[in-house]
Amino acid sequence: MKSNLLKLQQVEAYIGQFHILYDITFEVPKGEVTVLLGRNGAGKTTTLRTVMGLNPASKGSITFKEQEISSLKPHMIANRGIGYVPEDQGIFGDLTVGENIRVAMKKEDQVTTKRMEWALELFPDLKKFWNKPGGQLSGGQKQMLAIARAYVNENELLLIDEPSKGLAPIIVEKVMESIQQMKERTTILLVEQNFLMASRIGDQFYIIDDGQTVHDGQMGELKEDKVLMKKYLGIS
Repeated sequence: MKSNLLKLQQVEAYIGQFHILYDITFEVPKGEVTVLLGRNGAGKTTTLRTVMGLNPASKGSITFKEQEISSLKPHMIANRGIGYVPEDQGIFGDLTVGENIRVAMKKEDQVTTKRMEWALELFPDLKKFWNKPGGQLSGGQKQMLAIARAYVNENELLLIDEPSKGLAPIIVEKVMESIQQMKERTTILLVEQNFLMASRIGDQFYIIDDGQTVHDGQMGELKEDKVLMKKYLGIS
């Protein structure tokens, strides 16, 4: 039986005066890809930001490796071993690819260097454009850089928000393949609107609707449940 790396229990959160998350409860088993699904505006991105402390939880519990992290600052949460790839990618447009990766490194030791080398094998475009400013990369290359930046550190958990958003199908396929390879090395919590991608990568799923966790199960089960997909995801 796999242990749970991350656990949220009845988490609530606000953005300003707006109550966004009402009751978010889920677990992320170590060594798997857990996918958060739901319509636009359901609260998926806010959930990831709340895990990272960017939108502090107003109620509930968030534990990582059985340690409460809901009251910690974002940099402290990151130092615990959680990497975050935001929806807007969060790269530095004026810095080169190499500088973007190096500035993300917590340390430049042998282990981190090997992780960087593996990421460059996974995303050869980054090696090719090592000295090119991040702002001049294509959308797909920026996404690859954002994922590589989160991966280079010894993070036990990666939170990845909408990696396929705005990308051409051929690039989506490449990003999907890279995440499938990464799941052999780290645990992933993924937010993804592209159901085909989510269903091929994910091991288990949770559906968020109106700021609440409303359904969960194994990804294989969801693909067979047409009623559930139509009700919460709009997929017929």
